[in-house]
Amino acid sequence: MKLVPKSPNVRTPGPASLLPGAIGDFKKPVSRSRTIRIDFRNIAIAPESLMDKFVIRGGNPLVGSVRISGAKNAALPAMAAAILTDEPVILENIPDVRDIQTERNLLVSMGAEVELGYGRASHRTTISCSNLANPEAAYELVKTMRASTLVLGPLVARMGRARVSQPGGCAIGARPIDLHIKGLERLGATIKQEHGYIEASAERLRGGHIIFDKITVTGTEDLMMAATLAQGETIMENCAREPEVTDLAALLTKMGARIEGAGTHTIRIQGVEKLHGARHRIIPDRIEAGTFVIAAVLTGGDLTLTNCDPSHLGALIQKLEEAGVRIRTAPDSMRVTNGHQLIAADITTEEYPGFPTDMQAQYMTLATQAQGTSIITENIFENRFMHAHELVRMGAHIKVEGSRAIVRGKTPLSSAAVQCSDLRASASLVIAALVADGETIIDRVYHVDRGYERIEEKLKSVGAQVRRIGEILPKRATAPSVVA
Repeated sequence: MKLVPKSPNVRTPGPASLLPGAIGDFKKPVSRSRTIRIDFRNIAIAPESLMDKFVIRGGNPLVGSVRISGAKNAALPAMAAAILTDEPVILENIPDVRDIQTERNLLVSMGAEVELGYGRASHRTTISCSNLANPEAAYELVKTMRASTLVLGPLVARMGRARVSQPGGCAIGARPIDLHIKGLERLGATIKQEHGYIEASAERLRGGHIIFDKITVTGTEDLMMAATLAQGETIMENCAREPEVTDLAALLTKMGARIEGAGTHTIRIQGVEKLHGARHRIIPDRIEAGTFVIAAVLTGGDLTLTNCDPSHLGALIQKLEEAGVRIRTAPDSMRVTNGHQLIAADITTEEYPGFPTDMQAQYMTLATQAQGTSIITENIFENRFMHAHELVRMGAHIKVEGSRAIVRGKTPLSSAAVQCSDLRASASLVIAALVADGETIIDRVYHVDRGYERIEEKLKSVGAQVRRIGEILPKRATAPSVVA
């Protein structure tokens, strides 16, 4: 299937998911979605009317095998990298999650052709940016996705201009774009900000020396892409070292870029005149793998994770072993078995290779089931404990003190109605529901859909009892304009 520059496709809950009596019925199938074409020029839609929920009955161990999807946080910059060339870029192992759908629609709105694979190639995407005509990332398309800023550098480098909406995404704290802007200015771009947009222009970027004030993953990726087509050498210091940065550098190198030092604090890029197309396989999602590991531990299951890379999870595995978990690893798989007696262990989130902030919420759920008191310190985002209040509703003993959360376990969890506040918080609530007594209703699961591919189907395949349902009593909304 090929997406061409027309109004983007948006997925909305199908009417079958609104059937009464859906709660508690784990046998009757539910239609997950249907596709309509929405005219964003006249959109006026209440997000609440589109919200799905999960109903999860706890108590079942997770037993079997789960295949880990490609990393969303590696796929998004790889898709943005396709802007840098007029030749096709073929990406494999692309996860089917909401943020990827948003990125596809964004590229199409700029004039790119995006071809989706099907059947056995359903996780392959081919992107051709030979006819980009609109170097703009509109607010309507990117307001829910922080990674929208990743198109800024490639657009300026390839087209000489860009107009990108200020980023959105999860409400977990400030995510300033000033480091992107400072870096582009060091590469010779002219920047102005007005009406919620960043406008950048340059006849051609030139190499420069960039020292990041703080480590930034998207900033490192954005400026690395921009520097590939800049004139001369660019040296970037205090760079992010995440596997997703290294994966992007591998793709850019296949496209003809000259990059040294990816995965270290200092990256050197020799600019080239032109990049070409390439084929690249996205790395496995280390955060999805970590989420399933903790789910298996807490349910007392026997779970094997395939298509993963344990070397990307060193800090998490070390901390879990400290807490009493035994994990068997192979080059591309992990196995977690039951019988663990969990003991409290403190964590502090740090930039890679430290303990990932994207696993903090899931680990907090684990801490509620460990003997003793765990202290969780969040150093990356200042507002990333919103899930703590929802866990308390389920019976957890958690006290938040600034950037620290004090978790006292072991505490039995019970079912409750809870709601997601961000992507990883939603994963922590899903895990909590798997071990809670009774049926838990989790609202606003569009957050989990942003980064986990069909998580409810994967969980059901290994024994969990989980259903996706639509709004039981949908709120009234102004109907969007639908075009053929």
